[in-house]
Amino acid sequence: MRHSRMPRKSLPAAVVGLALAAALGGVAPTATAASAPAGSAETYAAYERSQENQAANKAFFEAVQRSVAEQRAANPGALAVTVTYNTRNAPSFRSQISRSTQIWNSSVSNVKLQEVSSGGNFAYYEGNDSRGSYASTDGHGRGYIFLDYRQNQQYNSTRVTAHETGHVLGLPDHYSGPCSELMSGGGPGTSCTNAYPNGAERSRVNQLWANGFAASGLGAKG
Repeated sequence: MRHSRMPRKSLPAAVVGLALAAALGGVAPTATAASAPAGSAETYAAYERSQENQAANKAFFEAVQRSVAEQRAANPGALAVTVTYNTRNAPSFRSQISRSTQIWNSSVSNVKLQEVSSGGNFAYYEGNDSRGSYASTDGHGRGYIFLDYRQNQQYNSTRVTAHETGHVLGLPDHYSGPCSELMSGGGPGTSCTNAYPNGAERSRVNQLWANGFAASGLGAKG
């Protein structure tokens, strides 16, 4: 299993980020073994640059793109990409998920997030995990975002949710970034409450999904 991690202040060995673990659908997320880095900026920065972290981010994004392409193949005239999700297994975080969706949908134009009652390209789950919150895929075009209770009490919950959703849209962690950078995650500390992607992050998502849409054979948005 591969994991992309973000520090959680009270548990130096805890992780947040991207894992290759369980399938979407009726199967709940399960913990996977992880060798978490020590809780220092240098160690997290080193992991951020590691081949393991880069491969995990790439795998999750590609899995979501494959799922979107499969679902939209029957509608080749579509002019926009829609990534669908469900929240039935994360009822406590519905307001934060809704807010993070609004943030992303107002920030980018080449892809939109849309809630569905079941199924979807990915799902949100909630629970307790010493690693914190993370995004995961089974490698077959399906995935989920797991939201950890304790970590969402320590950090701004909408920022956590928007950060993990950023992985769905193709963005990697950047722990050394400032609070103004959404994908810096927990790097700036618990006082950081920014839940908005900055200009570079918005531009990157638009670029990724413009390219991804064209590569899927469904056409490109003008």
